[in-house]
This record gives sequence, structure tokens and C-alpha cells, in this order.
Amino acid sequence: MIYTLTLNPAIDLFIDTKTMQPNVVNRTENYDIQANGKGINVSFILKRLGIENKALGIGGGFTLNYIEEVLNQAGIQNDFVHVKDPTRINVFTRVQDENQEYKLVNKGPQTNSDQVSQLLDQLRQLDKDDVLSLSGSFSEGIQPSILVEIAKIAAAKQFKLVLDTSYSEVMETLSYHPYLIKPNDHELSSWFGLDHVPNQEKIIVMGKSLVEKGARNVLISLGSKGALFINEATVLYGNAAKGDVVNTAGSGDTMLGAFLGGLITDLDNQANLKRALAAGSDTAFQSWITDFKNVPNLEKQIQIQVIEDRGK
Repeated sequence: MIYTLTLNPAIDLFIDTKTMQPNVVNRTENYDIQANGKGINVSFILKRLGIENKALGIGGGFTLNYIEEVLNQAGIQNDFVHVKDPTRINVFTRVQDENQEYKLVNKGPQTNSDQVSQLLDQLRQLDKDDVLSLSGSFSEGIQPSILVEIAKIAAAKQFKLVLDTSYSEVMETLSYHPYLIKPNDHELSSWFGLDHVPNQEKIIVMGKSLVEKGARNVLISLGSKGALFINEATVLYGNAAKGDVVNTAGSGDTMLGAFLGGLITDLDNQANLKRALAAGSDTAFQSWITDFKNVPNLEKQIQIQVIEDRGK
């Protein structure tokens, strides 16, 4: 079974407005309310690929109740640790006249040590046939050091661990050989102490360093420039598809979910990267995550370049 883990889920409110003016009532064109959180998005993508999974996480209140309801309606199993305060609500506003998107992201609810222990006990029930995909930021009270604790559990229980989070503590998990790491270029640069994103050649060097330190697979998002995939045997680059961007939230989660789905079903790496890039692009071109109907068309825009092939 694949488990997704979201330690700071959210309801995302997406607003489309013609203008945004201060000190007046701004009337919106339309809005959309979505159950969200990076791991939850991965669950939806896996489900749309026909891959059963279970969503885990921490949250509370009426907002978590809504998220659980949406997951249940989609046929996705879920088992969240409940806290006292409500799960957060984020606001994303696209202003048509400016062709800009404004993102207002809130902190998560307070979480105590007993609730964290309850979550870790859940993870200790996983075994060697399972995959755990952890994505996103953490609620208040959850320390980044939990990444190392989870990596230790994964190594002891021999389940595959996937990490998509910006915390630098990811580097401390590498000795436990996580199955897949998915930084974006900004996160990767910060982990290596850089205050800027270097050229692709340097990004590849840093990605290969993650593999040398223990990561089995590395997927690096380059935003509108595409993505890199690196492991012991290969280095691949693929461009992103072109289109009118509607909503960037969830694009990276889509790419991860699609790529993870390909990994566990033994899809060829080049085909997998192409599908994942097309799926991520398609999510950016619509109000919510892709349904994969337009992915084959977008794949035609994507070229996969084999930068290295060591044939292992």
C-alpha cells in the first residue's frame, strides 16, 4: 500500500477577480474551494492513475472534516490524527488585469508531543511492502527533526520513503536511503548553502551528491524550465509543456504523484518523466489537478534528454 503523509493539510480558497483595489469591496468573478495539502494532492493523483492509497496526517476542526469528506467521496482511505484547532485555510487570488497570482498561506494548528507520538506509532505499522510519501510543511509544534525519526522508522521497517519538503533536515535522512527525494531548484540550492539558483550543470552536481549520500532517486523540479531525474544509473532532463497558467498550486505535487506512480509500476524512466512533466503542466493550466485526459497531448511538447547513462 502507498501511504501519503500531510503534516499541514489545508483548505485552499481560489479566487478569480478582474481587479484588486485597496479600501474598497472587490467583487470576484468566481471562486473554488479545494481540499488540499501536498500529500493529499499526491493521493488524488495516485487515485486518478488507478493506484490505491491511504492518506495520513494531522489536522483538526471543521476544515479537516471537510477534507476527510472529500477524500471519502473520492474513494481514498484516510486516517488523520486529530488536534484541537482547525486545519488552516489558504487563499490564492488571480487578478486578471495584472495577470498575477497572490498567495496567502497560513500557519497550521498547534500540535503536541502526544499527537506526534500517535502519528509515529501509525508509521511503525508499515512494512517492507509499503511506500510512505511525505510532502509539504509542518503544523505548529512539529519539529523538522521528525524527518530523521521517520527515516529511521522507514529503515527499520524496510518501507520505501519519499520526501518532498523544503526543510534542510532532509539532508540528515540520506544515510537512511530514502527511495525518492523531490526538491525544487530553490530548495536544493539552499540545502547546499547557496543564496541563488545556479546553472543546470551545477544543479546536476548537487543532485548527484544527494545520490552519493544515500538517496536512491532524485527528482528536481525546475519550475517552468522542466525537471531533472537522477539516480545511480542515469541523469535525465525534460522540458515543461507550454500553456496558459491558471493555478500553480498543486503542479509540483502532481508531478511527484505521477512520477511515484510510474516508479512503483515499473514505468520506463524516460516515459515516466515525460508523463509526470505533462501532468504537472496540465495541473498548472486548470483550476485543480489534472484528470490526465490532456496529458497525452502535452507529452508531445516534451523532449527527454539523456544527459548520462551508466547502464546500471
